[in-house]
This record gives sequence, structure tokens and C-alpha cells, in this order.
Amino acid sequence: MADRPVGDRLGAADGVVPDGVTVFDDVPAVANLDPALLDALRAAAEDAEDDGVAFTVNSGWRSPGYQEHLLDEAISTYGSKAEAARWVATPETSLHVSGEAIDIGPAAATAWLAENGAGHGLCRVYRNEPWHFELRPDAPDAGCPTLYADPTHDPRTQ
Repeated sequence: MADRPVGDRLGAADGVVPDGVTVFDDVPAVANLDPALLDALRAAAEDAEDDGVAFTVNSGWRSPGYQEHLLDEAISTYGSKAEAARWVATPETSLHVSGEAIDIGPAAATAWLAENGAGHGLCRVYRNEPWHFELRPDAPDAGCPTLYADPTHDPRTQ
């Protein structure tokens, strides 16, 4: 982590999400999301609850330090920065750092959003990340855009 002293721990203030957090909880990972994205998520979650599906937040807003930590872990896991980029963006390009992306679980919630999210403006963006959703305000009328294979194909993360 480039911007943290050695030994400093990441926590909720950085966007680390405790188990069981929902889109209705007031934790930084949720509260620091773009307000329009959060409104859409909450409306979708209410509709999903009517269908017996609950959303949990696996990741939302992240501090730049947390994003750097995740990137460093991905480089260690995948063996190179190029391969890690398929899964984790840099702090400068991450839509989690800007509060414009959320990772939802469990699988029933991601399936519900894949089928019904466009009506709320919520779209999957990456083929390799079925849990990652972003706000696309035109989606209720135009549908969700074509999926990128992974973040390395997304011009916003280059």
C-alpha cells in the first residue's frame, strides 16, 4: 500500500466490508457510493426482497489505499500486473474508488440483478465479474451495454 505506513491496518474507513452488510447499511463502503447508484441499488434491493432475494455488499466504495492493497494482492496471486489488471484496477482508474461500482452477492442476487437490474439502471459491465454492477441511467430504456470481457478491455480503466 503506497500511501499507508507499514503496519497500518485497513478497516471499515477504507471501505472494507464486514460480513452481512446490505445496501441499506451506513458503512463507508455503502455510504460513500455515488448517491444515484445507491438510490438505484436500494430500489432494486426492495424489489428483489419482494421476490425473496436479498442483496449483500461484497465490496463498494474503496479508499485508494485499499485499492492499492487489492492490486498488490492480485499481482501476487496472478503473477504479473498485466494478469492482475483483468481483475483489479489501479487506484487512479478504479470505479470502486470513485464510488461508481459495487460488487453484490450472493449468486441469487447477482442473477436477479442480471435479469432485472436494467430496469433500475444497474448493469453488469464485465463478463468475468458477474458480481460487479454500475449505474447506466439509459438502461431502463435502452438496456445494458455489451459486456467488456474484463477490465483490460474497458477504456475507462486504461
